[in-house]
This record gives sequence, structure tokens and C-alpha cells, in this order.
Amino acid sequence: MSVVIVTGGTFGLGQSITVELARRGHQVVAFGLAQPQVSSTAQGVDSVLQELEQAGCKADVLEADVSNASDVRRVVDHAMSRYGAIHGLVNNAAIGPIGTVLTTEEAVFEKIFDVNVKGTYLMSRAVLPHMAKAGGGSIVNIGSGAGYGKPNMAAYASSKGAIVALSMAMAYDHFHDHVRVNVAIPGGGGIVSGMSVGRMGGNVDAFVRKPAPGTAAGRPATGRDLANAVAFLLSDEAATISGTVLDVGCFAHQGGPVPPKP
Repeated sequence: MSVVIVTGGTFGLGQSITVELARRGHQVVAFGLAQPQVSSTAQGVDSVLQELEQAGCKADVLEADVSNASDVRRVVDHAMSRYGAIHGLVNNAAIGPIGTVLTTEEAVFEKIFDVNVKGTYLMSRAVLPHMAKAGGGSIVNIGSGAGYGKPNMAAYASSKGAIVALSMAMAYDHFHDHVRVNVAIPGGGGIVSGMSVGRMGGNVDAFVRKPAPGTAAGRPATGRDLANAVAFLLSDEAATISGTVLDVGCFAHQGGPVPPKP
């Protein structure tokens, strides 16, 4: 049994990752916040619990704040005390308010980095000693095509660019601990997530109706597509893969098109 912690694992893309990993037999410890966060439609944990039940599997679902060091320690202590090991970590929790450097307030900028970058740092810092002591492990950080620069996403884009750099640094630093660190990027246009829908005011229909290139499959990517990629990177089948960016959305790594002049 592989024990995997999923941050932001109670809604949206994180929920898809939680359920798919549980379906595959992993013991998942998923956590998130009950109240909606800025730019997201995430709310409560009922949704993930219902989907887990429908899938005929279980996971530990906790409420915790990834940007709070004591909350992070509590989640890791829960996993270690209950299961005795942590084999995988998926750093998925993120917020993504839109805006330029001129329209993004300082407090919002700081909050984005607290969740997206510091949260990844805190979780990785908490699990790495356990992984190293056990002989290895796998960390998958969820990136974004915005990490290569997209318009009107200055703070979010810079935080996701930092995720790529942080992931590569960790892959180097923990190579000899046999801890693999990789990035999975959802995208391709049209993938439905709590964050993307939140940017549309919570209107799923309006988001889905937007023109989107989708993927080579002839459709937008889904949460399960991302979850399948994450499951691969966590698995022994990816035992030699570290320091890699896996683009699930087709060319999401190339950023976005320049929008029409308003």
C-alpha cells in the first residue's frame, strides 16, 4: 500500500487526483479548506466524500491550510501515526486571482505566493525527511501553462514559474535520497477546474462555452487525465524520471495566445 498526501485534494482537479489514486489502491490523505478561497469555487469536503463513495473507495479527508506550518505538521503527523510512512506527495493546492502588477494588491500577491509556493515548500520540507529515511519517494507538483507567462496573470504566473524552478532544484537536491520530483501541467484549453470556473464568476456553462483548442484527443483535458499522469509519476513505472515537466494539456507549456486589444 502506497501512502500519498494530496494538498488541495478536496475539490476540483485535486478531487480528481484524490479519487483516482484511491481507486488505484493508494491510501490517500487529502486535505483542503472548507471555505471558498479567492478565485475558486471550492467549498467543503462533501463533494470528494460523495465521489469516493460512488467509486467504492476511501481516503482520509482533513481540513488544513497548506500555507500554515502547524497545519502541515498536523497532516504529516496524521499520515505517519496512522500509516507509518509517506511514499508520495502531490502539491496541488493553489489559488489564482487574475490581474497585472498594477491591478494586483500587495496582500493578494502575498497570499498567492503563500499558498502556491510557500505551501509547496512547507509540505515538501515536512515529508522529505520521512521519504529519505524510508529509501525514497515521489513528489508531483502541479504546475500551469501560466508558469511560462500569460496575460493578466502576473502574480499567479510568477508563482507557477517558481514551482517549475523549485521542482527542478528539489530534484537535484534529493537525487541521492532517491526522491523523485516532477511537475504535471494541466491545460490545453477548456479543462474545467474550480480556479478556472471561479475566474468566470462560478458560471460553469459560460466557461465551457469559451472557445478552447483542447487536446490531441479532440476534446479538453479532464481532471482524470491529470490524475492519470500524476499516478504514473508516483508509480514505480516512473522510477527513473525526475526533474521532468509532463504536459497533460498539449502545448500548455508554451503559455497562452495574446488576447485581442480590449
